Amino acid sequence: MDFGPYLMLATLEGAVLAAVLALMASGLSLVFGVMRVVNVAHGELYMLGAVFAWWVTSFVGGGPAVAFVAALIIAPLIVGALAVLADITILKRLEYDPERTIVATIGLLYIMQQVTLMTYGADARPVVPPFNTRLAIPWLEWADGGLQVFWPWGLSITSYKLFVIVAAVVVLLGIRLMMTRSRIGLLMRASQLDSETAQAFGIPVERIYALVFGIGAALAALAGVLIVPIQQAHYLMGGDALLLSFIVVIIGGLGSLGGTIVAALLIGLSDGIISVFFSPTLAKIIATILVALVLVFRPQGLFGGRAR
Repeated sequence: MDFGPYLMLATLEGAVLAAVLALMASGLSLVFGVMRVVNVAHGELYMLGAVFAWWVTSFVGGGPAVAFVAALIIAPLIVGALAVLADITILKRLEYDPERTIVATIGLLYIMQQVTLMTYGADARPVVPPFNTRLAIPWLEWADGGLQVFWPWGLSITSYKLFVIVAAVVVLLGIRLMMTRSRIGLLMRASQLDSETAQAFGIPVERIYALVFGIGAALAALAGVLIVPIQQAHYLMGGDALLLSFIVVIIGGLGSLGGTIVAALLIGLSDGIISVFFSPTLAKIIATILVALVLVFRPQGLFGGRAR
């Protein structure tokens, strides 16, 4: 088999990981960019999205498609509401102090993890995808004096994985438009630049913070819902996702949504390609080395601004 078709397959698989990482890391970056809060419990919000997706699809009838659409709506709303409640009852009382909020979110991490273990259990459970047609991967080659399309036998990707990529692109474009074109985005950016001045001009900064924390959590939960038909829901699945999200945010630049998306593409595609041709362990090693190089030579990240 030629190298080209396998490269295409690896790229598509990496794009799926990049799409999920971009959603999750964008929520993490948004919370830090506006609130200056490092949410260590972000991975557990991703896990809750996957677990709630399993609960919803288990109890909603009407077939896999209807159940999954319900999970796409209900799970992020529930997780976002829980995050808003956590912000109001905990982070607000800590006055968003960076050190104390890190400790508080570590506590939230263990609470969510243990409550999930007691209620959901320790078993990994799948969610049936709404559609799962296998699509052959074409490859273009120059043959007999012209460009021809070949369909290598055995190389294919599911339609659901392509849906994950498209859904992530649509959501990220919506977040971008919200931040740049809407009034709520303007209020978020004002709170980010100078919260005291924004409050003096009548902007409800604490409400904005609660909304931002909820949106960040909902993005993580949405990533969990999208991934659970590919990877089974498990109460410990948030750890690896949190680590990869921090790698993406550090490389892209804390608080930079554009940098986060570029870094997610870099990590996701490289992970997919290296995992297919070499090993997943090597992909993680290279990502860790890349983070170390970024921290040494550009601590603010590839797209982050220098501290003033």
